[in-house]
Amino acid sequence: MTIYEEFLNSKAQIGGDHGFAPIWIPDFLFGFQKSLVEWAIRKGRAAIFADCGLGKTPMQLVWAENVVRKSGKPVLIATPLAVSYQTVAEAHKFGIEAIRVSDGQIPNGARIVVTNYERLERFKTDDFAGMVCDESSILKNYDGARKAEITEFMRLMPYRLLCTATAAPNDYTELGTSSEALGELGHMDMLTRFFRNTQGNASHRTGQRHRLHYVEPGKIWRFKGHAEGHFWRWICSWARAIRRPSDLGFSDDGFVLPPLNETEHLVKTAPRSDLLFDLPAVGLKEQRDERRRTISERCEKVASLAGGTKQVLVWCHLNEEGKTLAKLIHGAEEVAGHDSDEDKEARLMAFARGDLRCLITKPKIGAWGLNLQKCAHITFFPSHSYEQYYQGVRRCWRFGQTRPVHVDIVTTKGEENVLKNLQRKAVQADKMFSALVAEMNNELKIRRTETATKNVEIPPWL
Repeated sequence: MTIYEEFLNSKAQIGGDHGFAPIWIPDFLFGFQKSLVEWAIRKGRAAIFADCGLGKTPMQLVWAENVVRKSGKPVLIATPLAVSYQTVAEAHKFGIEAIRVSDGQIPNGARIVVTNYERLERFKTDDFAGMVCDESSILKNYDGARKAEITEFMRLMPYRLLCTATAAPNDYTELGTSSEALGELGHMDMLTRFFRNTQGNASHRTGQRHRLHYVEPGKIWRFKGHAEGHFWRWICSWARAIRRPSDLGFSDDGFVLPPLNETEHLVKTAPRSDLLFDLPAVGLKEQRDERRRTISERCEKVASLAGGTKQVLVWCHLNEEGKTLAKLIHGAEEVAGHDSDEDKEARLMAFARGDLRCLITKPKIGAWGLNLQKCAHITFFPSHSYEQYYQGVRRCWRFGQTRPVHVDIVTTKGEENVLKNLQRKAVQADKMFSALVAEMNNELKIRRTETATKNVEIPPWL
């Protein structure tokens, strides 16, 4: 290879392979799962963005087992709270050796070690050959110090895998943080290479189409005129996105979601003291005041919907909502932020097993990673976070669920704008992820044609 060829390769956006040929691909994986796992093993540092119920847990376990067999060292799987129990149970079901460790003390001979993100500081990077971040989208919900800690923990590991369902439905920030965790482009490097700030010094070309955009507080980033195709090509060099097996050309047999029935319940409340009629709240302050002002009425409505003998998952956002609901719903138990991690995990797992009829908690505590498909009834107070709503519903409405799932959305006239914003984001997110899958599949068909296959002959007159 010439010096000039080395220079060109150093400027390429497409990362190379850092992995190895698969050593063990078991028969219990479906065809599309085998394809994703084989690709991720060869990449060595990769991301799998697969929808809920498509088997991210067995895929990451097989990936981890291959790394163990190749390196002779353990692999760490970090999960959201309580998901570690389910991961270990899945491993045992498939005959894979995995243990759950909370104190950072790795037993001799351990192969796959599973822990929660909250306990990561107790572990040492050098003890592991690789790491899996389960539900990696949760990373952006941590504060900057915790997120930096997780990224730094895995930064020097030769093998890394990110798994999540909601990669970036309407937020490109997460693609940048995922790339950075895998050793690809950093967040700001991604923005400056593929995007331009329309509120900065760069001029906006009138009439130019930009189908997708990234938004962060105070700034708007849009694709540079030439960069969209290159951006998707770069993404698919380290990530794969899939909502159903047919996205990768496989049959969808056995992967069909049951009906989802969403019902809106408008609770009548007295108007605010400064209004003659009840009107939608305007602005975040008014919306927060509306939420606190109507706690009793909304919670009473949820209690009436959550009665009976069937399991029900009740999502709330405020501490006072959780306390009120726990008093109103017979036999309900709350998982609150002030509870110890052990108490949280015990109640979450009891609900997952079906031992608890009604669970009350906040999405930021229990909406990531858990398989709660024994339950088919959810109640929700709307918020501006589409991801919280999506993840909260997907705990029950996922591939493997055999019953229709009912979601009761309880709101007031004052929160009308909040619900409309959530619905707008849901439509946008569906279009965005569909575009992500389509664009990535298009880019996967591209083969490098720029490589010269003939030596250049210098004319005699030169």
